[in-house]
Amino acid sequence: MKATLKSLRETKANPAVSIFVKTHREHPANDKDPIALKNQLKVVEERLTNEYDKRTATTILDNIHAKTKELNHNFNLDTLAIFASTDDVQVIRMPIDTTERVVISHRFATRDLVRDMASAVHYYTVVLTRDNARLIEASNERVIREFNKDDDVQKNMENIKFPIENNGLSTTGHGSLDRPSRNGSGHLKEYFNQVDKSVQELWGEHKIPLVIVGDTKNIGYYKDVCDRPDNIIATVSNVTNLDEGSAQHIIDSVQEAVEGYRTSLHQAALGEIDKAHGANRLQTDLQEVYRSAFQGVGDTLYVRRGYIQPAKIDEKAQTLNLADDPSAEGITDDAIGEIIEHVIHNGGKAVFMPQDMMSADQPIALVTRY
Repeated sequence: MKATLKSLRETKANPAVSIFVKTHREHPANDKDPIALKNQLKVVEERLTNEYDKRTATTILDNIHAKTKELNHNFNLDTLAIFASTDDVQVIRMPIDTTERVVISHRFATRDLVRDMASAVHYYTVVLTRDNARLIEASNERVIREFNKDDDVQKNMENIKFPIENNGLSTTGHGSLDRPSRNGSGHLKEYFNQVDKSVQELWGEHKIPLVIVGDTKNIGYYKDVCDRPDNIIATVSNVTNLDEGSAQHIIDSVQEAVEGYRTSLHQAALGEIDKAHGANRLQTDLQEVYRSAFQGVGDTLYVRRGYIQPAKIDEKAQTLNLADDPSAEGITDDAIGEIIEHVIHNGGKAVFMPQDMMSADQPIALVTRY
């Protein structure tokens, strides 16, 4: 998702059309989603027809309809985002809430999405039993998807597709485990090693954190064979109904562990801020923070949760002047969102801090690369 948002941010088009539709994950609520999409597309049609030539408007509208006419709303998440130009259309389901709207400009409206994605903990949950392994992708407390064998993302996998059955384990007629020597720790470790290889392949080069769910023994075996044990941020051994429980049930059950990980990140962040201050690599003046972010020298941006600041931004002069009225002409309503985008676009990261850890007097801090 980060790569997609970066690509969208780099795109310049005339026009760049961004459409955001509130959607629903479950039936019957998602029966309303096609109507909500249709209503937003009417807004797009009216604006393009009134503001652009017929050829441009028709091209973009035809492209959008081609991408959305067969859309299966049974797979919706919380927001449907559509980014369209005369050259391309991208349709993205997102596990975040957003304001339903249409934005037409020379750039796609990715700022709010970048802010929301930066503030989220994005992770995989590996669910282990002796018989089966499941993989669930989540963002904070929301399920993005549970991997299944029909997923396009698993279509060309070299390793075993999820869910993964342990065909080497046998059971008795009473459903209890038959335990010949091949069902001992060595056999289970080999099984979990195969599970981990599939996790690593889906991971690619992205170090998405892992939460491991299972009983204590199975978690231990998995940690022994995991190729990237440092990426395991939490283990949870008290979750019920591992085989048949819904993906949301599993994700709900690991939230205490995820929150513990988030707290550890915040504590570590305070140490990094102090360290950067001692090394003269910390900036807290908003003008300096903006200029460094724009120039690409920002390594990590720390932002007090909820901090928004209207400002007049001059990219050519690399200046940022505070403003009181976010609706005034030439004013960017959320200059902090602009800074976040610059930092992430240039390879840095953003960390959102609790309000009790960053004061209102110092709501932003940038650790520079040098």
